[in-house]
Amino acid sequence: MAKRDYYEVLGVSKTADDAALKAAFRKLAMVHHPDKNPGDAEAERKFKELNEAYQVLSDGQKRAAYDRFGHQAFEGGGQGGPGGFGPDFASSMSDIFEDIFGDVFGGGQRRGGGRNQRGADLRYNLDITLEEAFKGKNSTIKVPTSITCDACNGNGAKPGSKPKTCSTCGGQGRVRATQGFFSIERTCPTCGGRGEVIEDPCKACAGAGRVTRERTLSVNVPAGVEDGTRIRLAGEGEAGMRGAPSGDLYIFLAVQPHGFYSRDGADLFCRVPISMVAAALGTEVKVPTLDGKEATIKIPEGTQSGKQFRLRGRGMPVLRSKDMGDLYVQAVVETPQNLTRRQRELLEEFEKGSSKETSPESHGFFSKVKDFFSGSVG
Repeated sequence: MAKRDYYEVLGVSKTADDAALKAAFRKLAMVHHPDKNPGDAEAERKFKELNEAYQVLSDGQKRAAYDRFGHQAFEGGGQGGPGGFGPDFASSMSDIFEDIFGDVFGGGQRRGGGRNQRGADLRYNLDITLEEAFKGKNSTIKVPTSITCDACNGNGAKPGSKPKTCSTCGGQGRVRATQGFFSIERTCPTCGGRGEVIEDPCKACAGAGRVTRERTLSVNVPAGVEDGTRIRLAGEGEAGMRGAPSGDLYIFLAVQPHGFYSRDGADLFCRVPISMVAAALGTEVKVPTLDGKEATIKIPEGTQSGKQFRLRGRGMPVLRSKDMGDLYVQAVVETPQNLTRRQRELLEEFEKGSSKETSPESHGFFSKVKDFFSGSVG
């Protein structure tokens, strides 16, 4: 039987890139794999045909030869050719089939995954005040984590002894298994992919190469940090297994709410209550700032409630910059309460003498209301 075109076998065009080839192969291999079709000779034939097509088209040089000469480029079935499934084929295909079939072949870890088990990353939540975010600080934290065992220097073996090369995999961390006609590598079940076994484990760490301890670390919190800022301390996470690299420690900052200021980026906002009389006549107010000083704000006469005053450069520092945000002070005019009889009389007298010049907004509003009900405003 004449061989089918490899592109036709995979169901892709001749312009398909590597990603499209791999996706097409995975999809069809899942359908025709012998383990999913036991005893089905036709499925086994199609699966072998898929392997042959993918082996050629996924290799740049082989694909170029195939595009130029077709199947004749590989006549003779030489070693490494599509018909011969060369010695490197099982190794080159193992990653693909572990992705597709998971533990079907007893795998589940990537090549060499058990040999160098990097320690896990850790998270630590650190609460700081707005003042500390303004000035920056050095903070000391205590983190319970796994650290390298001092007794065995992290190799997991009893002091005076060493891990030995795994006899099952010869130190490779991988063994080759055969499924029907197909050969594929998997993680060594004896050493877990590390390539070494410990016959006499360290008593201090039970062979893990690491122990749990509470570590004290110094953290530099720079000025201008915001809520949710993340600080990474490289290599300060959990120790790796048997001498593998440590993970990282990520410190997440939570800036606590402030009793006086609210924040938006590098800008600060606050509300300052002033009396009705002070707003009418004008006044000066002093506002404390986060740098420990005071800012004086001149409130002009006739200031309305909600009016904002901007103080440039009196806000928060911009992280890792010399720039500063601004401080916005909002005047909140306070309406008098619990009036005495005399105060009430004075206000009533003031109200009788008021005009649209003294209260332009209220007079203008009620004038519009009157026009509305009279039908002159449409």
